[in-house]
Amino acid sequence: MSIVKILVEGPTEVLFIKEILKPYFYEKGIFVKPFLFQVDGGIPKYSKSQNEILNTIKSDRFCFCTTLVDFYGLPRNWPGRKNADSCKTYLEKATSVEKALLADICAQLGSSFNESRFFPYVQMHEFEALLFSNTSVLAGNDSKISEQLTHVLQSFSCPEEINDNYDTCPSRRIKQHIENYVKTVDGIVIAQKIGLQTMREKCPHFNEWITKLEDIGSQ
Repeated sequence: MSIVKILVEGPTEVLFIKEILKPYFYEKGIFVKPFLFQVDGGIPKYSKSQNEILNTIKSDRFCFCTTLVDFYGLPRNWPGRKNADSCKTYLEKATSVEKALLADICAQLGSSFNESRFFPYVQMHEFEALLFSNTSVLAGNDSKISEQLTHVLQSFSCPEEINDNYDTCPSRRIKQHIENYVKTVDGIVIAQKIGLQTMREKCPHFNEWITKLEDIGSQ
């Protein structure tokens, strides 16, 4: 059984891994386990985050390590974060941070480190972006709300691109139409109903990450 430790920023991501990713990967001989960067949630400044990543990797020389963090709210002192501002697409922004983060961690661990053991993942604009993969399910099959959410999605190439402005980030867009939405409860239930396969089909960068996790089973 391969072990993958996933460093995340909050309780919603922890539940997402436990309730949705863990059962899926367990059948593939891969055990995924979430770890919070900090107990009270959120993404810490990079000095602390770097230590958390390094300690997680060093804690088990056979484990794999990845991240599940949002570009939205990512501290600007993270590797690649400032340079990402000049990138044009959401994918270029996420990749900018991922490549710089991988380079920094590998440099810290030295030439003997097998860099395949660490593969950062930056999710652009919150966990809720994945829920726009099926606006009907997200709306609870309320046709009016589904139409409103679909209208939001039509402005973007895919759910992952929904922008990270404070007032227009995915979670607040949902709250505008579903007032009683609670991410740690409703978000996970909705994600389960939508299903991992649909989220992968609608969210290319997320799919790339899941594919990398799957590939661990063949190593």
